[in-house]
Amino acid sequence: MTTNLEHANTNNSLSATKRALVALKEMQSELQVFKYAQSEPIAIIGMGCRFPGGVNSPADFWQLLNKGVDGITEVPSQRWNIDEYYDPNPETPGKISTRYGGFIDQVDRFDAQFFNIAPREAVSLDPQQRLLLEVGWEALENTNQVPEKLFNSLTGVFIGITGNDYAHQLLASQPPDAYYGTGNALSAAAGRLSYTFKFTGPSLAVETACSSSLVALHQACQSLRAKECNLALVGGVNLMLSPHLSIFFSKTKALSTNGHCKTFDAAADGYVRGEGCGIVVLKRLSDAVADKDDILAVIRGTAVNQDGPSGGLTVPNGPSQKAVIRQALKNANSNPLDIDYVEAHGTGTSLGDPIEVEALCQAFCQERSEEQPLIISSVKTNIGHLEAAAGIAGLIKVVLQMQHQEIAPHLHFNQPNPYINWDELPVRVPKTNLPWIKGEKSRLAGLSSFGFSGTNAHVILEEAPEQVVESQKSEPKSS
Repeated sequence: MTTNLEHANTNNSLSATKRALVALKEMQSELQVFKYAQSEPIAIIGMGCRFPGGVNSPADFWQLLNKGVDGITEVPSQRWNIDEYYDPNPETPGKISTRYGGFIDQVDRFDAQFFNIAPREAVSLDPQQRLLLEVGWEALENTNQVPEKLFNSLTGVFIGITGNDYAHQLLASQPPDAYYGTGNALSAAAGRLSYTFKFTGPSLAVETACSSSLVALHQACQSLRAKECNLALVGGVNLMLSPHLSIFFSKTKALSTNGHCKTFDAAADGYVRGEGCGIVVLKRLSDAVADKDDILAVIRGTAVNQDGPSGGLTVPNGPSQKAVIRQALKNANSNPLDIDYVEAHGTGTSLGDPIEVEALCQAFCQERSEEQPLIISSVKTNIGHLEAAAGIAGLIKVVLQMQHQEIAPHLHFNQPNPYINWDELPVRVPKTNLPWIKGEKSRLAGLSSFGFSGTNAHVILEEAPEQVVESQKSEPKSS
């Protein structure tokens, strides 16, 4: 016969066991929440841009891409006298071996009063800062956000920027005034956005050469997941206001003599410099869904690394490119075979293109068949190499292709580069528009950007979740 004391001991024991199980389940649940927070997808909810070829909006950009337009022109006379600086021989001191570039219009125009900037201060304000203010405002408008309602909000600003042509021009024409420093410091390019729009989240400029804007994107995603900010403006800007950097790149034989990025082509002889600005607005996916934002696409994962030991400071490192892609895939929890398309860095150099294609295939194509080729392309064939803004231009291109369910044509691809083993690699370069129809699985894409300093970045993008798209169509956005 069991005594009352034995019953009590048994109940206490069961009670303790149950409590332990409940505690364990709670800990597991908390761990899952923590792990999700560390890798939560980030929603792109707005975009703005100014790119070569008369592009003043994402809609304009899609028209240029969809129609296969090349936005490269001769250097405008308002920038510098190309006849004075041009010489086809790159060895000629003080000369540039190309007459071409990708330029945007009216960089000298600015409504200072709209942004509460005094005319005297505006004179010392780098046009790159002016462009960031305008495109930042347009990107916020694209999200249906009212900038005034973001006053004192935890909104972050992450900007890729490298150039300071205007600062040198000012010094050559007049002594520095009280506004010279804040008008031209790279850090102030991000800080001015935060100050003007009254944001209180992290605000920083990123300078890793050509990969700057994608490294800025990586930092923004990390900051959002850490809840340092709840909204983020991310982008890059580049303007060519002086011939001096073009002279430098000409001396390194990096520039294409005929002004075209012939990425992956046998005639690839370098890139053409381009300019512009692109900004995207980001939010944690769970918050974007809860707020009924229009989700344009989703950032699943990002990664950044460095070339380390290579053939030289500016020489690409294939193993490092492969490593950063694999890390981005891991961070995105994505299978390489699920990636349909990669927007390549693709500068169009005889050395860089084969290294990049080989790294892409090692990362994405190990089990890929010829019936399911990896589509690769580069926006540089349309608008040139935007340097600090190159990555964000590629990002906006990928998002537009997902929205329009179509892959735009890759230009200047006539004779495949013989140093790339096209016959054995399951890759395809789209010479014409290709349908990218939504199927049973989500469309995913990769995006690469490599800095000449050796800093590499890769991003895994996914189309907006189907259930979110359908709810956006059926439910009015709350005010």
